[in-house]
Amino acid sequence: MKNKHTLNGIYRGKVNSCYGLQTAINKTPITGRVYLSLEGLDGDECADLRHHGGLERALHQYPLEHYAYWRDKYGEDIDWVAPGMGENISAEGMTEHNVCLGDRYQWGEAIIEVSQPRSPCFKLNKRWGIEGFSVDMQEISRCGWLYRVIQPGMVSVTEPLELIAQEPNAMTLHETCDIFFGDPLNKERLLTLKQQRKLSNSWMSKVNARLESNNVERWDFRLLGRAESE
Repeated sequence: MKNKHTLNGIYRGKVNSCYGLQTAINKTPITGRVYLSLEGLDGDECADLRHHGGLERALHQYPLEHYAYWRDKYGEDIDWVAPGMGENISAEGMTEHNVCLGDRYQWGEAIIEVSQPRSPCFKLNKRWGIEGFSVDMQEISRCGWLYRVIQPGMVSVTEPLELIAQEPNAMTLHETCDIFFGDPLNKERLLTLKQQRKLSNSWMSKVNARLESNNVERWDFRLLGRAESE
């Protein structure tokens, strides 16, 4: 993986009523310098602070090249462009296959660190008008990922992400999703994932709960916004 990555765009959004819900998924480009605090870009909001935002989910990055996949799958009549997934950062050349848990980047004055893959939710279904879109995203691990902010500071779209540190046993985000979503009760693989000390507390607590109970937490409300039996 190369050390420096040019950004295609950075984005922020305000909470609005759209798609039948309250959401800040509709974001607009930031052209100048902006302050990145421990909780995210200045002026960026979250409608659901229980499941979005916070210290370990301060920023969301989504690979720009994934939009071509969705265009091929669902058709060109939908405007498949960034920041359609509600991402804060858009770049090419960084995907779930070459970005790892704990990867630490210098970005302008700030330092950010990969904390977890994104957990797709039903708001994506509403945003794109496609029932089960979140399920599709989860099944193929094209989820994007989240960052924690290690050092706040001024950032801009003209300043690249420069990889400055990586965990010695770093697991790619695709490998992480492959276990967490694709093989969620495989004890041996969960124990491997548990060794990833940079994994967010939210995901690590679920790994520990599965190991203790041999049960998977419910996904239907997150993915569909309702009980699966409805």
